[in-house]
Amino acid sequence: MDRYNYDPFHAIADPGRRNILMMLTKEKLSINAIADNFDISRPAVSKHIKILYEAGFIAISEEGRERYCELSPKGFEEVKEWIVFFEQFWKQKMLNLEKLLIKRSNKKPKK
Repeated sequence: MDRYNYDPFHAIADPGRRNILMMLTKEKLSINAIADNFDISRPAVSKHIKILYEAGFIAISEEGRERYCELSPKGFEEVKEWIVFFEQFWKQKMLNLEKLLIKRSNKKPKK
């Protein structure tokens, strides 16, 4: 599977992977440091990291014998575009509702 060809929504669907992303908001961490925060095997954590990497959410660099993970903006782009689309959708719906309510309130006979 090529990097960035992994569905970002599938990647963030797993709570463990979301936890990894949250950990990386604080600092760059080694894979071992990330694994120490979970009660699952290191290979299982490595699989989660691989999915996040392939979806573009994290970058991995080697420093000596350690591999470090840090956040990368690539994976967040598609998610952001999706959220922005629906944010605009709902803003337009609310604006239409507001216009309708104003129009209806102006049609009522005044006493």
